[in-house]
Order: sequence, then structure tokens, then C-alpha cells
Amino acid sequence: MKRFSWFNATSLTLGFVFLYMPMIILVIYSFNASKLVTVWAGFSTKWYVELFHNEDFLAAAVVTLKVAVVSSTFATVLGTMAAYVLVRQGRFHGRTLFSGMIYAPLVMPEVITGLSLLLLFIGIGLDRGIVTIILAHTTFAMCYVSVVVSSRLTTFDHSLEEAALDLGCSPFEAFRLVTLPIIAPAIISGWLLAFTLSLDDLVIASFTSGPSATTLPIKIFSAVRLGVSPEINALSTIMIGIVTVGVVSASLITKRAAVKRARDEQSAERS
Repeated sequence: MKRFSWFNATSLTLGFVFLYMPMIILVIYSFNASKLVTVWAGFSTKWYVELFHNEDFLAAAVVTLKVAVVSSTFATVLGTMAAYVLVRQGRFHGRTLFSGMIYAPLVMPEVITGLSLLLLFIGIGLDRGIVTIILAHTTFAMCYVSVVVSSRLTTFDHSLEEAALDLGCSPFEAFRLVTLPIIAPAIISGWLLAFTLSLDDLVIASFTSGPSATTLPIKIFSAVRLGVSPEINALSTIMIGIVTVGVVSASLITKRAAVKRARDEQSAERS
């Protein structure tokens, strides 16, 4: 086994410092008592209190949470259906085109996706608002859910479904009683991933939002252009915490599912 050298340790440390030090500084200065974000004047939580009295930020936060919950739910349902078709249906006419359209948002620049959706909404005469943001976020988040669920369906033991069918279950009952509970951790992980992606999206939302619906990232970006305030630091800290909880939860759910699957396979081999 190759030893972990000092060069590797130094490179890894510098990489983590480069990635996470700005976030750590932002979190620290969100508790700064001074109005100047670059001058430390003591520990204080007053900017969090002021943040929760800011009606503009609260309204944008409500819109963001509504969009994130609804779009991640739609993306999870559609992504799971797409993953099931790709994995279980084998080869069918148009499979290459279908899979390419599902995975295209993974590699397509967000500017192109946002502009395309904007032209679509203008073409069909749909006014921009919460509905258009939900549709846009569902479109680009669905592919991530499909990837997560597909990886679980690929390693799924088909004999479990076949046993359920032999015992008298219909195909739908076999899916509901056998397949769905087993792939549930992957579905939950996909939902959490879609939720975090929707929560911090700026580019696509800026194309598809309207005056009546402004998401929190757009509000933050507009406020930062006029200068960074301590309230922005507090709000960014809260968003970092929410996204971190979502990512860690998805990782833990996936890890527990993998451990449980390995234990089940070992038990089946022993029996």
C-alpha cells in the first residue's frame, strides 16, 4: 500500500483551506458586532435578530423554500420513473435519445438551460413567477435524482421481485411492497440533493423568475452588488448550514443503505 506522504498531506490541507476558509471567515464575521464586515468589534448575534425582521429577505426565503420543496418532490418522482425505465426496460426504440435528454442538464451550462427555458416560457405565454421557477428547477434537478436512483436499481436483486410475483403479487404490488422500500434510501438522497440544488440556484432562477417571485440567492446577489452587509453574512451562514445538513443527511442515508445491503447479502449467503 502506498504511504501517505507529507506532500500529499500538504496538498490536501491547502486544498481544503482554499475551499473552506472563505466560508469559515464568513461564518465568523456573521457574529461581528460592527457594521463593517472587515473590522471585528466583538461577538454579537444582533445581525441574526435584524435578519428575521427584514421583510424582504423573509419573503424571498418563503419563496425559495416553496420552490425547493415542490420542485424537489416533482424531480424525485420524475427522476425515479426515468431511472426505472432506463434500468428495467432494457433496450427500446429511442433509448439513446431518451437517456441523452435525461442526462443533458448534467453537462449543459446553466446559462444555456436558463435561457432556453426563458424562451420556452415566453413562447407559450407563461408569465414568469413561482410556477416557472418550479418547472425550471424540476427540469435540471431531475437528472441528478435519476443518477442516484439508477445506481441503486442497477445493484438491485431481481430475484426478490420475482419471488413476490411467484407468491401472487401483481407487478405494481411487487414494486410497492418490495422494490420501493429497498430503493427508498436512494430516493430520499435524491430528494435531498434536489432540494439543496434548488435552494442555492442563482443562474437558472434569474432567467425564470419574475417581479412577483424573487428567490433568496437572487435577493442576496442584488444586495451584494450594493455592498456586503452583516445581515448578508448571517443569511449566508444559515444557508450554508441548511445545505450542509442536507448533503450530510443524504450521505448518511446512502451509507446506511449500503451497509444494510451488504449485511443482507451476507445473511443470504450464509442461509
